[in-house]
Amino acid sequence: MNTAEIETDRRDTAESVSAKAHRALEKMIVTLELAPGSVTTERALIEKLRLGRTPVREAIQRLAWEGLILVRARTGLEITPLHAADWLRVLDARRGVEVILARSAARFVTPDLAPRFQATAIAMHDAVLSNDVLGYLDADKSLDEVMALAADNQFAARLVAPLQTHGRRFWFRFRSGTGLAEAAGNHVALIRAILARDEDAAATEADRLVALLRLHAQAAAMR
Repeated sequence: MNTAEIETDRRDTAESVSAKAHRALEKMIVTLELAPGSVTTERALIEKLRLGRTPVREAIQRLAWEGLILVRARTGLEITPLHAADWLRVLDARRGVEVILARSAARFVTPDLAPRFQATAIAMHDAVLSNDVLGYLDADKSLDEVMALAADNQFAARLVAPLQTHGRRFWFRFRSGTGLAEAAGNHVALIRAILARDEDAAATEADRLVALLRLHAQAAAMR
């Protein structure tokens, strides 16, 4: 292996560790293990993840950009508070982009991605049967990721990804443990439309899913 290849390998390894740190912290925030409004420090997160200062710092910076962490110069890192009314704003921002991604995924999906869509549908079905909320959230994130790949539109995918994460966090806080079967059924219908390459049906199912979530958000805002 030459010097250039070694440097590339090191860079790829660093990026993968940073991605691992981001995914772990994101899940802690989504599932409220890092509670909304709570304050922590970079050192505390490094000790919790045991992944090293650089990847954790990079993950914190990314989460701050995504609006999940507020960096306070003197007090540390504040986990962004949750206000029920903001769930509606997140969904309104997502709605059109989700339809674009669904339609594009149905148009451009490749055979090598089909098993990932199918695995996601199975994971959601299993989560419903076992009432596994965390498993459902993992499957939901996996679906977002494979849809982004299938849609072949990095601009739309990058725009909507933080909103999807905020949406999972709101859903966990205000709907956790209820409505799994209904939500999973909507997702599976979307997956079927994409695999059938039916762009109109995929767009309809994506819009229907956001509309369902919006009903939950409206109910949460009125409590």
